[in-house]
Amino acid sequence: MDLGRTTNKSTFIPTSSMGDIAFLLLIFFMVTTIFREETGLPVELPRAEAGEEVNRELVSNIYINRVGQISIDDRLVQTKHIPDIIGTKISDNPQLIVAFKTDTYTDYGVVSDVMEELKEVNAVRVFFNNDIESMPGQKF
Repeated sequence: MDLGRTTNKSTFIPTSSMGDIAFLLLIFFMVTTIFREETGLPVELPRAEAGEEVNRELVSNIYINRVGQISIDDRLVQTKHIPDIIGTKISDNPQLIVAFKTDTYTDYGVVSDVMEELKEVNAVRVFFNNDIESMPGQKF
C-alpha cells in the first residue's frame, strides 16, 4: 500500500481581468489629470484695419531670394554695398521706407546681415513682407 501523497498543485495567477484593471487605471488617470494653461506674457498683436497707399518714391525694395541673392530696386548687390546705396537714398529722401520682400525659405542669417548694414545708415523705417515665392532658378 502506497500512502505517499501526490499533490500536483500548479501555481496559476488569473490574468483575465488584468486588461480591465489597466483600462480602468488609464481612464482614472486621464480624468483626474489637470493640465495647467501656460502663463506667459500677455501679448496683443497688432491688426491692420486698412492698408495705406504709399508713394512709390518713398519706398525702396530689398528682395532676397532663397539662395541669398540680394537685390535693391531691381539691382543685384552684395551685402557690403548696402550702406552706400541706402545711405544715398536716405540722404535724398529722409522719409524713405525700406521694404523687405524675402522668399519663404530665405536664410535668416542673410536677412540679419542686411539689417545690420541698414542700422549703419540709420534706416529705421523698415517693412517686412514674405509673400514672394521665388521659383527655383528664378532671377530678380
